[in-house]
Amino acid sequence: MRQSEAGQARGAAVSRLVNLRGIGRHGAAAIGLALVAFAAWPAAAQITLGSPGDPPHIALGAGAFDITPSNHKDSQTAAEFRGEYRFGDMFWMIAPFVGVQGTSDGAFYGYGGFGVDVNFTPNLVLTPNVAAGYFAPGSGTRLGYPLEFRSGAELAWRFADTSRLGVAVHHISNAGLGKHNPGEQEILLMYSFPFR
Repeated sequence: MRQSEAGQARGAAVSRLVNLRGIGRHGAAAIGLALVAFAAWPAAAQITLGSPGDPPHIALGAGAFDITPSNHKDSQTAAEFRGEYRFGDMFWMIAPFVGVQGTSDGAFYGYGGFGVDVNFTPNLVLTPNVAAGYFAPGSGTRLGYPLEFRSGAELAWRFADTSRLGVAVHHISNAGLGKHNPGEQEILLMYSFPFR
């Protein structure tokens, strides 16, 4: 009987030890997470939204339209050219823009939208943006409806004169308004310069 009591006591001690180890692991994880958050705080504190000191810009770009063509017979990659007028921060940190883009297949997209600058440093800027506008397909990829929506982002380097050089990636789709909605992805090299 004493042997079984000793076994039970040993089992209870092991059980308590395992529970303490479990608490220890969770506690260590919590401490580790707190240390990571504390270490990341200075970096997070440097991120700012909007660019209120920047003037309006003219943005020009060149790249590829429909870089992931669907299986539809008219879907194909084409060269793309883009021009935008960016008004700068007008509504708090929101910067509206208007633009046109065309492809080597004769497609045309005229649009308006807005973006928000996310400044990781004074020079490194990510600008998520959305737009809507009229699309005419030309002889290439047909997107299924005249009204098309664009979403994406531009990652750019801002120079001392506020000009920017970056890469823009976007998706254009009719959001299910048409029966045919293949969507398309595009990537462009963008350069914008202040327009004063």
